[in-house]
Amino acid sequence: MMRNNHSRLEILLTSLKLGLTSFGGPIAHLGYFKDEYIDKRKWLDDKTYADIIALCQFLPGPASSQVGIAIGMLRGGFLGGVISWLGFTIPSVLVLVLFAFLYQSFTLEEAAWIASLKIVAVAVVAHAVLGLGGKLTPDRPRIAIALAAALVMLLFPSAMVQIGIIVVAALIGYVAFSNQAESKVNTFSVSITKKQGVMSLSILVALLIGLPLLSQAVSNTYVSLFDTFFRVGALVFGGGHVVLPLLEQEVVPNGLLSNGEFLAGYGMAQAVPGPLFTFASYLGTMISGIAGAIIATIAIFLPSFLLIVGALPFLSELRKQSKFQGILTGVNASVVGILLAALYDPVFTSSVNNGVDFALAAILFGLLRFWKTPAWLVVIIGVVLGTLLAYVF
Repeated sequence: MMRNNHSRLEILLTSLKLGLTSFGGPIAHLGYFKDEYIDKRKWLDDKTYADIIALCQFLPGPASSQVGIAIGMLRGGFLGGVISWLGFTIPSVLVLVLFAFLYQSFTLEEAAWIASLKIVAVAVVAHAVLGLGGKLTPDRPRIAIALAAALVMLLFPSAMVQIGIIVVAALIGYVAFSNQAESKVNTFSVSITKKQGVMSLSILVALLIGLPLLSQAVSNTYVSLFDTFFRVGALVFGGGHVVLPLLEQEVVPNGLLSNGEFLAGYGMAQAVPGPLFTFASYLGTMISGIAGAIIATIAIFLPSFLLIVGALPFLSELRKQSKFQGILTGVNASVVGILLAALYDPVFTSSVNNGVDFALAAILFGLLRFWKTPAWLVVIIGVVLGTLLAYVF
């Protein structure tokens, strides 16, 4: 029991550090996770980490949060997943709840340190792409899949196209790589049974059907709030950036928030570390105070827990099957390409505006890649250097 307590404390402290330093959005989060969970702490190997990313790319919801929840569950059971989510999520929730009360006087859109954080994300994502690419695309066929995925994403950027790329890559992997499956795959154990997994998915379906009916029947603000945010969290594909316009359609036309109030929170959500889904905390506070923040936050993330609990018990066994290995081989190669495309747009295009920005990104990348500087320290160095350069140039 003492050992589990130590493990869960480690999960909390590690995820909290990531929640305080993981700037740059969902793609950058995967880079921070790799640096902390895989490279530094060796909780997983690269292949298992890539397989979990591939699984979460298939699921609706915030992919980076789901990856963090899954790693927490593998490390410390269901409670480990909850602790991992709390550590990664609470910092940005607190900032956005506070901002909801102060947003009229809290103008940070043009701050130099926010621009610096975006440049830090360029270095982190580039480092992650290079690291994962070396492991997941070691030969020409997989490099070709990655490049094709990047090309299609750059030409036709959308969440549905991303899902289509993953499906096509899965089919290619099934056909081309099943006969190259590894005979020995590092398995992992999870304390969730298959029966519990099926129950979790059943609860998800029941809530998706039942909540809208309950909301119409009782006409209660909190029930309606829970229904709205749960539905968005369960049905949105493409991660955090996609959820923002969907939430706008739920709250602005219905008169729950003005367009100006929504856009103020939208800008702040892009500037804080941690998952973009915590934008729900801001919206919940604006709509119904602290109680609204709690309800909206729990509701939008609950589908992620139900989906991960439903999927994890089956993943380890499926990874032993040669055909499933082939599918994951193709999907993992496509994920490298999707990350490569995201490195350019939106990460690079929204962060690097001139040669000074590029120089700072190159310095930070060098610190990560060659000097093995911890990601949290790179964040601090990036903010300090970026702020100084902004005053000089």
